[in-house]
Amino acid sequence: MDRTTAMRALIGAALIGLVAQAWLFRTVLGVNVVLLTAAVLAAGWVVAGLAGRANRFDRSDAWLPVGALVVAGMIGLRSDPTVVFLDAATGAMLLAASMAALGGAAVTRRSALAVAVLGAGVLGWICVGIVRLSIAARRPADAPGWRSRLPAWAAPIARGLLIALPVLIVFVALFASADAIFATLAGNVLAWQVDFGELPIRVALAFLVTWPVAGLLAVGVGAAGLHRQTAAPMPQSLGAAAAEPLPLFPGLGVTEAVTILVAVDVLFALFVILQLAYLFGGLDTMAAGGITYANYARGGFFQLVAVTVLAGGLVVCLHAVVERRTQAFVGSAVGLAVLNVVVLASAALRLALYQQAYGWTELRFYIDATIAWLGIGIVAATVLLVRDRMQWLAHAMTIAAVVVLVVVNVVGPLRLVANENVGRLLDPSRVPPDGRRGLDVEYMLTLTDDAVPALVAALPALAGDEQAAVLSWLKDRRVELGRPETTAWPAWNLAREEARRALGTLAGG
Repeated sequence: MDRTTAMRALIGAALIGLVAQAWLFRTVLGVNVVLLTAAVLAAGWVVAGLAGRANRFDRSDAWLPVGALVVAGMIGLRSDPTVVFLDAATGAMLLAASMAALGGAAVTRRSALAVAVLGAGVLGWICVGIVRLSIAARRPADAPGWRSRLPAWAAPIARGLLIALPVLIVFVALFASADAIFATLAGNVLAWQVDFGELPIRVALAFLVTWPVAGLLAVGVGAAGLHRQTAAPMPQSLGAAAAEPLPLFPGLGVTEAVTILVAVDVLFALFVILQLAYLFGGLDTMAAGGITYANYARGGFFQLVAVTVLAGGLVVCLHAVVERRTQAFVGSAVGLAVLNVVVLASAALRLALYQQAYGWTELRFYIDATIAWLGIGIVAATVLLVRDRMQWLAHAMTIAAVVVLVVVNVVGPLRLVANENVGRLLDPSRVPPDGRRGLDVEYMLTLTDDAVPALVAALPALAGDEQAAVLSWLKDRRVELGRPETTAWPAWNLAREEARRALGTLAGG
């Protein structure tokens, strides 16, 4: 891709971003979606045409842009959230397929598996295409210009910071949602001393639209090399299928990659310092954020688990696209992994305090299991990263998932949930003064036979309607567990056997 085409694609994407912020800011979705879809298609056709690539469009793909416009237009007909989501998702896929077809990839003629491979390649270019366009649009090294007077490292660092900006925005939003002290600090740091009104939000919105549109235009002008892939039916053997050439993902400079990781490391380090001081260290949260320690520490575990997943995905993606490994890259990635351990520990402690106050549920148990799995994954990823064996990360995560699954089966989620909740009922000292006391009978009766022994033990501590409801449920379970289909030897199950023994101690058993 030549410099002129890259410049045209970037300018087109920027113009669409400017128009998008005008049509989307403080505006619900409607005909603005189909207008933006038409703008992206028109920009792709114009840029590809000026580059002499529009003639690569396969006639069998003519329905794709029409379909994208029709489906996007449907958003202007209905306000049902589910229908709008389905229309938006389908329209986005058809738009991406249209740009791939414009870039020379015969989409319709491909097999389903080949289309899936093509889709993965287009998604990769949507994520990082703006980087490749920026690199292609750079002035040649021997050409005169003001940038020739800058240090060689200035431009890569600037590009890295530009790429890191949306990543940092996502992490700041999640950290602020999870931690009241961080939210207060971020509010103070990011408070505008000059009132720019809506300008910062509009600029951010324009940038967030420009990013994926630039990737789509890069695909549309053929930068992804998708036209080099055959549209013939995919071979049936797995070995032959794996040998099919994939799209060429753009390489990311080492300086840019390290800049992104260092920027994220700094943000994570700030959050970790706050966790060590306030969550683990016990500093006065009321003075810092106007919130009691109990309320401060019992929330945010969902967001922090999401942070851990996204941070791991960031390292994996950067490792996949960086031009080469360097000590600086490995060191900054390992640093992020170490900081992520503290973030994950914060999530685990917050969840434990929440369960101590409000009891256990099956969902909270599986969050605990996910935290354990992610902890193993961080350790595995760190070792593989240092040893330059990241291609084995998927294998390590799969093995870790199997190990965690085995432990989950041994522990028994519903058995543990029931035992913990009944334990809080029988021993009120386990519940903090501001926690929820008693037993959530309505929830407990949704559990399976794993919970029967605990519910039998809870009967003497219950009274009135709650005791009657539990007793009636237990008697119904005793009848069900006495049926031939559950007592035949091929149907033997440990949880059901323990439930039968516990039900045998009921009055009338």
